[in-house]
Amino acid sequence: MPFSSDAAQARSWLPSPSTTSSEPAELDKVYADFIAPPAKLIETATRLGDHAAYWVRGDTAWQPTSWREHAEQVRQAARALLSLGVQAGDAVAILSFNRPEWSIGAYAAMSIGAMPVGIYWTSSTADIEYILNHCKAPVLLVEDADRFTRVHACAERLPHLRTVVQIAGEPCTMMTSCHTCNWQDFMVQGLSSQQALLINQRLAAIQPSDTGTLIYTSGTTGPSKAVVLSHGNLWWVSTALGKQFHADENDRMLSYLPLAHIAEQMGTMHNQVFAGFAVYYAKSIEQLGDHLKEVRPTVFFGVPRVWEKMQAAIEAKLQQATGTKAKMAAWAMRVGQQWHERHMAGQRPGLWLDAQKALAQKLIHQKVQEALGFDQARLLSTGAAPIAPESLKFFSGLGILVRELYGQSEACGPSTLSLPGTTRIGSVGKPLPDTEIRVAEDGELLIRGPHIFQGYMGQPTATAETLVDGWLLTGDLGHVDEEGYVYITGRKKDLIITSGGKNISPANIEAALMDSHLIEYAVVCGDGRNYLTALLTLEPLSLAEFAQSHGLALTPDLHKHPTVLNALQKAVDHVNDQQARVAQIRKFVVLTEPFTIEGGELTPTLKVKRKVVLERQKALVDALYAG
Repeated sequence: MPFSSDAAQARSWLPSPSTTSSEPAELDKVYADFIAPPAKLIETATRLGDHAAYWVRGDTAWQPTSWREHAEQVRQAARALLSLGVQAGDAVAILSFNRPEWSIGAYAAMSIGAMPVGIYWTSSTADIEYILNHCKAPVLLVEDADRFTRVHACAERLPHLRTVVQIAGEPCTMMTSCHTCNWQDFMVQGLSSQQALLINQRLAAIQPSDTGTLIYTSGTTGPSKAVVLSHGNLWWVSTALGKQFHADENDRMLSYLPLAHIAEQMGTMHNQVFAGFAVYYAKSIEQLGDHLKEVRPTVFFGVPRVWEKMQAAIEAKLQQATGTKAKMAAWAMRVGQQWHERHMAGQRPGLWLDAQKALAQKLIHQKVQEALGFDQARLLSTGAAPIAPESLKFFSGLGILVRELYGQSEACGPSTLSLPGTTRIGSVGKPLPDTEIRVAEDGELLIRGPHIFQGYMGQPTATAETLVDGWLLTGDLGHVDEEGYVYITGRKKDLIITSGGKNISPANIEAALMDSHLIEYAVVCGDGRNYLTALLTLEPLSLAEFAQSHGLALTPDLHKHPTVLNALQKAVDHVNDQQARVAQIRKFVVLTEPFTIEGGELTPTLKVKRKVVLERQKALVDALYAG
């Protein structure tokens, strides 16, 4: 069902070039070797040919697709989009869990000058409606019948939507407001379309300043904003990361975090195209543990909750060890931590510690690494939210070095990295090359570089508030030490100001509380109050294991049992010992219901929506301060 689109109108929504982060002359120099990401895909496919570009888990095994086939799939999808009338500047929306068609559709859109728009697969009908109307997408790729139903519920209120392509299965019903088809029929249109010359023309016309993708923020404090990232942003970051990480076609990566998020999009799509490594698409987050053991990735990125859940599972097994096994495990942990502490500081561990580490690796570390699927990993990282230093030390004790990085959508992913020789536990590393970081008078971190976004689509006021003289106002509080290491202390908007006038950042306190294997999430309260309190949710598996080890019955009110509350108080006391008196938790309460993405308390990357939680639990918070 071909249609026309007002590309000029679409482009009018984009920020003015005057809001970009660097002067034109500087950008010309930075982008001297620029190659548009979809053109880079073709270049990599030509170079690697029959090497596997991606793998999909079948019923019994992983099935590969070569780089040559992958490039042809992208070009075929691009021809299909052209046959549907997609114009340069149009949005092509994608509502799906991670799968090859996500990347294929996104690169196809970029190839013809359109812009991919990811929608989190957990999004409600209201969120879907808001994003589709905001970006005016004429085409939507939707994963399955469930997501199709959510779109169908708001279809009559989507005046710009003309075609819906269901990737898996047949559309469950027809829409009167637009054309529907399945992925196979969509791709057939790409076979019959004679648009190769037009694709080449549009591909060649892509400039660094052209919009490459829209990233909708997860909306922790309000409606999502559309972060405009240029082709130059995407190319520069993938190039910079490729040079830092030295990844190539021999590496493997699992794709499991939302592709609508910039971190996963950079890794699964743009970093992959630069380096040529193979991507394995997870069937679900729930199967991540099994996939890790099957794939044994060489590169892996996990948000803090992923690492904390792994830590809780390992700790539970370690607690079951007794006698000689327990002593050996404790010794191996000490050796691993001591060796990595010296190694990260640039010191020689020494022959004796080297020998101990080699023995610990053989007896303990190797077994744990194999059980997790990290025995071949060479680069493990974490970001998107604070992680407790104790968690990083825990993994280092097992010979698993998890390095922190720091970034945001507005910086096209990372602005700092922790690399071999430049890693400090507690720091998020040092700035990327050609990246400037400074600290404002109020402690807010400001960033400038070639990766800073172009602005928020259709929101000039918000853009002007966030981009000032080329500097990105991150909203994060932190400091930079004399050696250039960056430390994050919290979010400016989350700052708690007590009734005594003390400013307290809750993020690191919450991360420290969540380091306890019993606590899944923590929300620190105290704004306008004279002391701090905390709302806690418990990790179900850890709670069940705790109950078993202490002979407690698994009852609905187990969280109220004195033994459980005593263990939680000890965890709180441990965190309080590391805080100034004004930042100590005086009271806490355990919530009966867990935080979930579907419930609205968590973002798709498992960060707590503090505003939502505090509003919903206002009565409970007030009760903590009563009397």
